[in-house]
Amino acid sequence: MSDSVPETEIPQDAVQEAAQAPEAYDPAAPAPLNVPRTPTGSAEVDARLERLADADHLATDGHVEVYEDVHGGLRDALTALDARPGPPVPPTSYHQSRS
Repeated sequence: MSDSVPETEIPQDAVQEAAQAPEAYDPAAPAPLNVPRTPTGSAEVDARLERLADADHLATDGHVEVYEDVHGGLRDALTALDARPGPPVPPTSYHQSRS
């Protein structure tokens, strides 16, 4: 009498079925949120908002880089709106003569 467990042979059909089976659902896998993005009319802002879609295909630890990039770009766009124009630059052909 042997204390060892007899080896069970796996049928070849079962191996082929497992190989052809679709991937199991993984709730932790990246998945698109499919959040609609309404165009703002500003090409720069719209491009930044479209960049958010890049996070859909990344694991959560990769989201930070995308969010920081988008936040920085939107902050720069808002800062540019607050920038006051300086005095007009004289034309290059303008020469002030000394008398």
